[in-house]
Amino acid sequence: MVPPGSSPYSHQPLANQSTPAFQNMSGGGYTPWEAQPKSSKKKWWIIGGIAALIAIIIAVVVGVVVSKNNNKNRTTSNSGDPSNFSKDSRLKKSFYGLAYTPEGSQLPDCGNKLEDLMSQLTTRIRLYGADCNQSALVVHESEHDCLAGNYPIATDNNAAYDRQRDTIKDAISTYGTDNIGGITVGNEFMLNYLTANGVGSEGINGDVANQGAALIIADIQDTRNMLSGLSLDKTIPVGNADAGSFFNNMVLAAVDYGMANVHPWFANVSAQDSAGWTANFFEEFDVTPAKALSNSPQMYIAETGWPTQSSDEGNASNGPSTASEANLQEFLNTFICQANANNTEYFFFEYFDEPWKDQQFGGVEGWWGLFNSNRTLKNIEIPDCPSP
Repeated sequence: MVPPGSSPYSHQPLANQSTPAFQNMSGGGYTPWEAQPKSSKKKWWIIGGIAALIAIIIAVVVGVVVSKNNNKNRTTSNSGDPSNFSKDSRLKKSFYGLAYTPEGSQLPDCGNKLEDLMSQLTTRIRLYGADCNQSALVVHESEHDCLAGNYPIATDNNAAYDRQRDTIKDAISTYGTDNIGGITVGNEFMLNYLTANGVGSEGINGDVANQGAALIIADIQDTRNMLSGLSLDKTIPVGNADAGSFFNNMVLAAVDYGMANVHPWFANVSAQDSAGWTANFFEEFDVTPAKALSNSPQMYIAETGWPTQSSDEGNASNGPSTASEANLQEFLNTFICQANANNTEYFFFEYFDEPWKDQQFGGVEGWWGLFNSNRTLKNIEIPDCPSP
């Protein structure tokens, strides 16, 4: 188990921001966020703090069968044949990507397996780490476009980073690179470093922040060296993920792509305003700074979503809105199709509720899934607008 306080999966509040008019993230003029989806030309860009690579590829195509559970249809594997599955008509391949940690991927309690349902929701996933051989699991058994992950911890003498780097290296050496679109080194590393050491008067690009940046950059370069030593037939992009307002310029200058966690819930934004706020926050704090750098890293939204409940009453509301299925539906309705129409590259957070997060962190942390932990779909409707 990742030590408390060092988990790559917990969240921290973003600074509250006003909600300006939504700007088309493809670089055009202003477009009403409420506008209906329309066709537009796909653009790959760079985003501060999370520059994105070329199309990330990991797959989870597994068979699914429909059975009843709590008066809801539940889809599960029927056999070992990935071509043998029954589709759930409620599921739509409308998500650009999903944030995903295979269940059973937390040390020391390994025992993961691929999920049935994701192939009906997206063609892309991003992993957070490589523990419990999850990189090999996905690379070998799935067909999703995938961003592999490695989460260094600033205080463990690089033990977590080294362990996961070697696991990723073994997965690539054994199964190849067809499903790997990139390797993301770090998840909220700068956020955690500055929370522990203080931001300093100069902010995210000041002396204190640059000391933390040097640590994660060393791991980024080490990952590049590891890949170079494998003499691969393609170049695998290397990126970094962090909280949306914690991208350091030195870090962004060292990567091919950045991935920003942008959560309206933690910024105390209402469910009704969350889609527009997410778009504008991402543009202002991530896309625009990345564009200003000479390497122009591609930027993704690494996480965005809405919780459906809290384990305690004190965290059940962020002020203007509550954690509920109705408000998750509001965010789905106002974000997904509009983001697809504007060619926004995002990974929705997340696929299913994770009880271990609730046990370790409490509050809303364990309740962000589209599905309950038993893989029954929550009382929501998936938007019907195919992702680019």
